[in-house]
Amino acid sequence: MKVTRFEDLDCWKAARTLTKTIFLVSSTGKLSNDWDVRSQLRRAAVSTMNNIAEGFARYHQKDFVRFLEISQSSAAEVKSMLYLLEDVSYLDDQILQELHEKTDLLRKLTLGLIRYLNNNH
Repeated sequence: MKVTRFEDLDCWKAARTLTKTIFLVSSTGKLSNDWDVRSQLRRAAVSTMNNIAEGFARYHQKDFVRFLEISQSSAAEVKSMLYLLEDVSYLDDQILQELHEKTDLLRKLTLGLIRYLNNNH
């Protein structure tokens, strides 16, 4: 099946879900009062989905792969920040676990697409 829209990519769907969850979670509680941390976390999450979309729109596959790499790097940044949120007790364990799982899935899907593109084209 040929993908003709970035909205059809599983990694973009996962990035969208992660980003939505982060925006909702960061709107309440202690995290909502820490503007710097909240902003950095949100920007990293938004970067995951926007880089997938931007890369998909590039003419050359090499450019697409580069943007996918940036996306998965932003997901790693989100993952790192989740440990900070745990360390400063900004979120409860259940929410942190959910965010870790969503971030891991996003990275897995994005890295899988990178491998596919590098091996098959």
